[in-house]
Amino acid sequence: MNLLATVSPDYTPFWILAAGVVFVIASIVKLRLHPFLGLTLGAILVGLLTPSLPGVANRKQASFKSELTQENELFSTNPAAPNANQSAKLKELNIGGDGDLLGQNHLGKAVKQAMIGFGNLVGGIGFVIAMAAIIGMCMMESGAADKIVRRLMASLGEDRAAWAMLISGFVLSIPVFFDTVFFLIIPLARALALRTGKNYTLYVCAVAGAGAITHTIVPPTPGPLTIAEYLGQPAGNAIIAGLLAAIIPVAIVMWLAKRFNDKYDIPLRETKGASLADLEKIVNKDEKDLPGFGISLMPVILPVVLISAVTFMGLAAKFGVTVPAGFKSIMEFIGDKNIAMFIAAVIAMYTLAKQRGWTLKKLGDSMGVPLETAGVIILITGAGGAFGHMIKLTGIADTIKSIGVSEGSSAMMLFMAWLLTAVIRAAQGSATVAMITGSGIMAGIVTSGAVDCHPIYFCLAIGFGAFPLSWMNDSGFWVVQRMSGFTEKETLKTWTVMLTAIGVAGIIQVMVMATILPLKPDKPSEAPAEKARVSSTEALASLENLQMPLRPQK
Repeated sequence: MNLLATVSPDYTPFWILAAGVVFVIASIVKLRLHPFLGLTLGAILVGLLTPSLPGVANRKQASFKSELTQENELFSTNPAAPNANQSAKLKELNIGGDGDLLGQNHLGKAVKQAMIGFGNLVGGIGFVIAMAAIIGMCMMESGAADKIVRRLMASLGEDRAAWAMLISGFVLSIPVFFDTVFFLIIPLARALALRTGKNYTLYVCAVAGAGAITHTIVPPTPGPLTIAEYLGQPAGNAIIAGLLAAIIPVAIVMWLAKRFNDKYDIPLRETKGASLADLEKIVNKDEKDLPGFGISLMPVILPVVLISAVTFMGLAAKFGVTVPAGFKSIMEFIGDKNIAMFIAAVIAMYTLAKQRGWTLKKLGDSMGVPLETAGVIILITGAGGAFGHMIKLTGIADTIKSIGVSEGSSAMMLFMAWLLTAVIRAAQGSATVAMITGSGIMAGIVTSGAVDCHPIYFCLAIGFGAFPLSWMNDSGFWVVQRMSGFTEKETLKTWTVMLTAIGVAGIIQVMVMATILPLKPDKPSEAPAEKARVSSTEALASLENLQMPLRPQK
């Protein structure tokens, strides 16, 4: 009898994952907890259910371990025995001779590790989210967004007004949140429909569908930015990939919008806050009260160009094109997502102040509202980071690899990422929560190099997974329904069907491209979200530094 049988995989991480996801969904849907609280508590629950968690070093412990590492080979691959003074200090700080942290209970580890995940993700994208909120507010208040829509309308003509609506929604939703964009453009769409007496359904669907696309798959909006951060992809890569992947979905939006318009012909109705009598004032607003087109478009285009330029320089180097060192350094600085978004925010604030004649004090006072909005989004995103970090600590990536799931085709792995995100989206409503959770689960698998296609395909698969089945539990559903004047049934037949079609078409597109052109990187990248953004001393508080052997610095 052969006793050397293959060890069966440990499925415990799957049960922990299921328990965590069910808890998050139930807490948000049934208990009506805020997503921030639901995700945070879910992260701690996952930590409690995980049999073993690494300890977390405090500042004193991290500092002393760093000193020992520089003095000798203690805690390295060739450890030297600590001397008497070092041993006493280790005992005082509750550090074992092998570097393990002693005296930490499991609950304490779960809470501390959750906060590490929270801080790491917020440290990567929190500032960008804040800048995006400022840009959105300034573009609305200054009339810059209105100017972009009007210029497109004037260029394309009334006969192609639907394309103007679509392009406006698509472009403005790159740095600005979907809700904000829809609030801005829908009055213009309603006013246009009032004047022409036709095509209202077409205009609404064109704006909503196009805005949803860039909001969900093109950074720097929170969802796709979080996915890129988790999967170790530069923001420039994610922007370029998202824009290319959006071409087919945009065509689907326009095709469906025309079909819905012909089939349903939903009438223009009164809505709260925007009576039909007031709509004429919007389209008749004096052009001189709006900023110039160039300065209006700058906060949208500039960050996309700067961030993407860094990616293009990297591609150029692979093809033997030499970029001057000085120019490269400058572009890498201003092309950093934080710097690029800051520059765009400054331009947007300048435009607002100039247009309104505001002082610096007045401008500063006006920043409170967008920053409060950004703060809520940052908290939800950070809580999602905590949840994803704890899921990774369960060892689910190793379990998936041990059962051979990650050794299958790229298409099947991409479909699994899409389906997981889609289920979470349909169950609790929030596309952002679904994207954060899905990317957190897949991060360990993707960044390990076990998949046979480029990680950017997984970014897109997870993003498209956040489209299907937007219904009554989704805030976006109610934004579209209430602002457009559609009934709930009409919104389900248009908005819900359209987003589901985008999601299905998107994953098919991604699976086909990953099969034809896998673009597998030479080396697996480590997700930046899992790197502690602290000093060399404080970095020892992160999971990676506690698990990896420390070597003396030379």
